[in-house]
Amino acid sequence: MGTVETEDKTPMPETHIYKETPDCNIQLDIHHPAESNGHVIVWIHGGALINGSREGATGRATPYLNAGYTVFSIDYRLAPETKIPHIIEDVQDALLWVLANGETVADVDPTWMGIIGHSAGGYLSLVTGTFDSPPRAIVAFYGYGDILGDWYGKPDEFYRTTQPLVSEEDAFSVVTGPPVTSSDERSGSTKFYLYCRQQGLWLHHVGGQDPATNGAFFKPYCPEFNVSPNFPPTLMLHGTNDTDVPYAQSVQMAAALKDQNIPHKLITIEGGGHGFDRNAEDPQVIAAFSRILSFLKEHV
Repeated sequence: MGTVETEDKTPMPETHIYKETPDCNIQLDIHHPAESNGHVIVWIHGGALINGSREGATGRATPYLNAGYTVFSIDYRLAPETKIPHIIEDVQDALLWVLANGETVADVDPTWMGIIGHSAGGYLSLVTGTFDSPPRAIVAFYGYGDILGDWYGKPDEFYRTTQPLVSEEDAFSVVTGPPVTSSDERSGSTKFYLYCRQQGLWLHHVGGQDPATNGAFFKPYCPEFNVSPNFPPTLMLHGTNDTDVPYAQSVQMAAALKDQNIPHKLITIEGGGHGFDRNAEDPQVIAAFSRILSFLKEHV
């Protein structure tokens, strides 16, 4: 039986600062392939915009490195200390840095750029399609295009019944410091995410506005509602049993892309949950990665 190659045998990545703010420096890692095709993948980590870091690319970048792509794995400031507009600004600044510096630091043509992200990284990947200068292609693993949906805006029964209830005091005890770019800089921030999902307050705290009274504030940050003819070809992957991000989110995004005649595909993983791609021996996952690499070869 085959597997998806996930063991990272490439050299240690190079770390660069792509943005300086008064509170922190924001970094990216450059993962070099053994044989470069001169093209770029920017990899965006997940974690509900609250958790994670650029180091999550280790292992997950391997299929793209083996295909010859140079992978830039980016940090961004995390919520709730930093809100959605500035998080998206960080992603945009990271892409601009790669465009300006990619040839010098990595001997690549950064205009040949694709974006890959998982979960919240999938969301941010889709957001890049709304930029004035979007990438050539997007791959979104279990991402989402509508942050105003009930799935994020109402108490989540799955998290209320499968996890201990987190109090407001416990939730905020771990996220009251200065801006951070990695959840390793805090202790226990998973509690904050659980609290937000259990209470239906994720968007309120991550966005800094009440969606019930100011939904219009969030509309520009919903890729589903901002698909233009300039949106790049997009490949989405989602499991039907995802209890974190509903499968319907990718179905809805596919419909929005279809309405604008944007080339797109949705790979459905039957019975797949959140993070299905970690099961490297699953025949569905093996087949999916074959299609991802074909998609990238066609567009990036």
